[in-house]
Amino acid sequence: MTDERGAWHEQRRQAVDGHAAAFEAVRAAEAEKAAALLADFVRRATERGLTPTVLSAQSFNGRTTYKTKVRGWYLKSNRSVAVGTDGRFYALTVPSSLRARFTGADVEPSTPRLVIGAGGRDGETMPLAQLLERRLEAGVTWP
Repeated sequence: MTDERGAWHEQRRQAVDGHAAAFEAVRAAEAEKAAALLADFVRRATERGLTPTVLSAQSFNGRTTYKTKVRGWYLKSNRSVAVGTDGRFYALTVPSSLRARFTGADVEPSTPRLVIGAGGRDGETMPLAQLLERRLEAGVTWP
């Protein structure tokens, strides 16, 4: 009986590992496609003369805004996500920090997704391609 139980547990572990590997492969392929969209956006924004700005990040509680060392273009009017001049995707929320008030916040690039906001609680989702196109169409008059 214990051999059957051990075999069943091993079979379940292998199934879980297989599902996790498949999920990671799908996420990697999605990130690759999204990275290509971001690189194309940077090229097109530069061609159109859209000047990148120094990006700011908000604290998780939304009370404080910090400058960052990243230059790029905001993609949403609430300035929560952006594309850096390096072609990387940035979610611009950071923990509150007294040091960041004086030295600026450190933001790391996030893994880009093809749908921005997917899985979020606010229900505000938008395809990355549409968000990038909307930003390009707005030109220099972006809010």
